[in-house]
Amino acid sequence: MLSNILTLGVLALSTLVETVTAAPSAGCGKAPTITSTRYNININGKNREYFVKLPDNYDRNRAYRLVFTWHQLGGSAQKIVNGENPNQGGVLPYYGLPPLANNSAIFVVPNGLNQGWGNQGGEDVTFFDKLVERIEADLCVETSLRFSTGFSYGGAMSFAIACARPKMLRAIAVISGAQLSGCSGGNEPVAYHGTLDSVLNIGMGRQIRDRFVKNNGCQSAGEPQASNGRSARVDYKGCKPDYPVSWVLHTGDHNPSQTDQGSNTPFAPKNTWDFWSQFQAK
Repeated sequence: MLSNILTLGVLALSTLVETVTAAPSAGCGKAPTITSTRYNININGKNREYFVKLPDNYDRNRAYRLVFTWHQLGGSAQKIVNGENPNQGGVLPYYGLPPLANNSAIFVVPNGLNQGWGNQGGEDVTFFDKLVERIEADLCVETSLRFSTGFSYGGAMSFAIACARPKMLRAIAVISGAQLSGCSGGNEPVAYHGTLDSVLNIGMGRQIRDRFVKNNGCQSAGEPQASNGRSARVDYKGCKPDYPVSWVLHTGDHNPSQTDQGSNTPFAPKNTWDFWSQFQAK
């Protein structure tokens, strides 16, 4: 019975035909007007809200990683910024990533329509496009190191962007997600690292995992068996260079802050940041 197995999905992606090279954004060297606060932007006649978090002592001449964090269904950008009680199934602020980033990243937190990411007509992907455009025109970003993560519906939104904008992202992390916000495209190679649970059936996680096992040219592999309250991981072999695929399972439930037995530290943040850290500007 696998309906209660949690999978943590981490996807890393780049293009099949291009080498991702270092490319500082137009905002490098400029005095910034964007600060760590809430903003609004009009997208196709709809008012959209988002938050920005700058690194401490932001340096306009340093090209930072750009990280998007998408909230779950019924959540909000404000809850991602503030964080919730992880001992009650809540999310850590910014999915627990800033301490691991150590001031190497700019964080962007979009707010969904109707507390979710229906992505009707691709409107949430367009939201992403406009945020990248606005942030990078004002702030110094290494454009070859854009990342995206989210839990549940937020993971689905990260997956949708990976499908629709593979040349705009270096990696994404899907925590207990599935194909809920669409997948326009999705034929470029993407590296994968995975989890699922009783809310989103594990078959939905396997569906998006297997898409990228195939796209990346990886050899098929048996699933790890999570036991004794600890997560288990398999790293696929034979993948194309720069397109690793991993799959992680845990005997937990629909929770962005799941821990291994004997630990009080959620395992998703470190799994995510360790996976992303292998990608550097070239």
